Amino acid sequence: MFEAVLSFLDSHKSFILTTHDAPDADGLGAELVMAAILKNTGKDARIINSSPVPEYLQFLITDIKTEIEVWDLHKHSPLLENSAMLILDTSEEIHLGAVREALKMTKANYVIDHHELKPVSKLAGFIDPTSSSTSELMIELACLTGTGLDQKTATAAYAGIVFDTGFFAYPKTTERTFRAAIKTYEWGAAPNHIYRQLMENSSCAAVLLQRQALSNLEFLSEKKIALIILKKEDFEISGAEFEDVENIVNIPLKAREVEISLLLKEKSSGEIFCSLRSKGAVNVSKIARNFGGGGHITAAGFRSSSGLDETVKNLLDCVESRLNM
Repeated sequence: MFEAVLSFLDSHKSFILTTHDAPDADGLGAELVMAAILKNTGKDARIINSSPVPEYLQFLITDIKTEIEVWDLHKHSPLLENSAMLILDTSEEIHLGAVREALKMTKANYVIDHHELKPVSKLAGFIDPTSSSTSELMIELACLTGTGLDQKTATAAYAGIVFDTGFFAYPKTTERTFRAAIKTYEWGAAPNHIYRQLMENSSCAAVLLQRQALSNLEFLSEKKIALIILKKEDFEISGAEFEDVENIVNIPLKAREVEISLLLKEKSSGEIFCSLRSKGAVNVSKIARNFGGGGHITAAGFRSSSGLDETVKNLLDCVESRLNM
């Protein structure tokens, strides 16, 4: 299955690893496992992302041996001419943020991802939409290459798997997923510790943001659609950071009538970040693609610069049309 990946790795000596802007647990886990694989096979590897590791994921990199750098054109451009770039957990150039500058400077670029491929994708590589996460793929590759992981890297990989599977609840969870998770456990990952860090480590401000979110919650289309809008002032009232919205979109799915949950978050710049979740009857990845985004059947997202009111209208029109198909 990984023949093309191994061929690409064999073809180069030095690698730059990156993931989508605003890295999540799966992107970071995949990067750290890939770095371990490359170093185990005598390759050079540096992880360079467009933005820093979010506060809620800092536990993944505490005392870890591999440095995760933030892209700096002046600092990093001299490295690119003799390096190949591995793009993990996205196949979309637009989602790379500032690191996109490096694509034309590296010797070659290669994607390893598990999201459904968007028809207009220009980046080539290995994409397996049947995998629950890119971290799952990386654990399989580590086993194939005989790479053992230290406890910290195994922790990052397990976090990536449970982050993208909703702790093994989402439809893409398969026997492969559990095999990969068990392997990380054998290497020292502690499931309870990781759960507490991901799910029980929010600030009080983040909890207050949930109160703001629920006060804004609307049920539409006979309660099949849940809509939450978080405006700039909601962040100011709660004192929360933008990254504190993690998991809020999933809350309305607890209602039996709700089929799709939508969360729109307004940044101070006016840009709108949209998160979509589904119980499976509607493919929200296809909806997100209409707006330049993507993701999975049950979890997807996109960004919009069209303004809050227009984005809400256009999104609801699209979602309602899908519900009525």
